[in-house]
Parts: sequence; structure tokens; C-alpha cells
Amino acid sequence: MEFGLWEKYYTEILEDFGFSRENDEESAKLLDEILSTEGCLTLEDLKGFVDFSDKFIIFGAGPSLKEHVLFLKENYDLKDYVLVAADGATTALIEQKIAPDIVATDLDGNLDDIMLANVRGANIAIHAHGDNIEKIAGLTPFFTSVLGTTQAQPVGNLYNFGGFTDGDRAIFLAVALNAREITLAGMDFGDIVTRYSRPNIESDTAEADEFKKKKLIYAERLTQWIIDNEDVEIINLCERNLL
Repeated sequence: MEFGLWEKYYTEILEDFGFSRENDEESAKLLDEILSTEGCLTLEDLKGFVDFSDKFIIFGAGPSLKEHVLFLKENYDLKDYVLVAADGATTALIEQKIAPDIVATDLDGNLDDIMLANVRGANIAIHAHGDNIEKIAGLTPFFTSVLGTTQAQPVGNLYNFGGFTDGDRAIFLAVALNAREITLAGMDFGDIVTRYSRPNIESDTAEADEFKKKKLIYAERLTQWIIDNEDVEIINLCERNLL
């Protein structure tokens, strides 16, 4: 998605959530400064890393995630796919001893697991927005093989492929990496959250708060935009009978 088109969604999101564009830009500038010092990946670097396949599996942190991970592990040859974990979904893969190739994160998932995935070879797409400035400052230097992204106007080393939540942003990244088939696992777009996305909830799942529900509505809208406008096949396991 070109930035001119994305900006229409972005402006709507800023108004709907009351986010500050200035804070987004400040976070993006900080991430760019850190990556300029520490080193970072370009999109071409990442394309070279995943050029073994144009088939991707993207793991979201929805309530179907554990079921889908087990199904994929038993029925797919995962070596034939580029595996992309959306933030907290990394933990579900680590639990099943699956190493993602890419983690798309705004640094609010289980950081121990994201760092472990990084040590095991995962590239980390770190996303800067106004609410994670402190995490960008404190955590980014500890990661290697980092691609920087922003939801504002891209600056310096940063990219904006489109997308709002970690999950749908991972889909836009896959499209930018020339994916032709994308399987979605744990991408429910519903009203239930899990401990993978909200580690502080008391049970394994809980009803999403209004803020999260609204985010998931945008995630579904933006995923539908990809289905309607990009030359890629989207297979959502939530829409399949896996029994």
C-alpha cells in the first residue's frame, strides 16, 4: 500500500483513537536514530533472507492460535513456508519449538521469547508508534537483524508498508516481500483476547476491551483491502473446518 493511500486510513485511525501524529513521528525518528547507529536491515536484505519461498504463514495471537499451530505442525511442511509471528504469537511458536523467520512487533509481547527467536535467527520488524517510545529507546539496541517500520511518514531507515496492528501489518510486510500465498493462523478478528496478546489477563482468554475490539475491526478491514487489491492468495484457517 502506497503511503498516500495509507495516510487516509492513518488519519482516520488518529482521529478515532485520539492518537498523536507528533508522538508517532517522534518515536519513528528515535527508532531511525538507533538503527542508524546500531545497523539495520533493508527491505532488499529481508527479501534475500526469505527468497526460498513465496508462501508465508502469519501467526496472530487470537484464541485459535494454539489449535492452528498444532494443525500446521502436523499437516504442513513448515520448511516450505516463511513463518511470520505477530508479536505475542511468538510465544506460541516457541512453546512448540518452532522458529519464526520474522517477528513483527511493537515490543509489547513476551520480550524474552521475542529475543530468543532473534537469537535463533529470526529477523525482527520493530514498529515505532507514539505509545512505545520508551521501549524503542530501551530495547531496540538489544536486537539484531532489525527492520524498522512506522505508521507515520517513513523517514531514514524506516518503512511503512501499511497496516495498523501487528497482525495485519505482518500481512502487508509479507506482500512487500513478494508473497503469493499467505496462510493466516490465529487471526480471528473477534472479541476475545488471549494471554499471548494480553499477558496480564487472569485466564487464558478474556473478552477484549473496547480499545482492542476497535483495533481488531481495523485489522480486519485492512486485511480485506489486501484481499481485494493485491495479487496474493489469502487463506484464513479460521474460515476452514480443520477437523
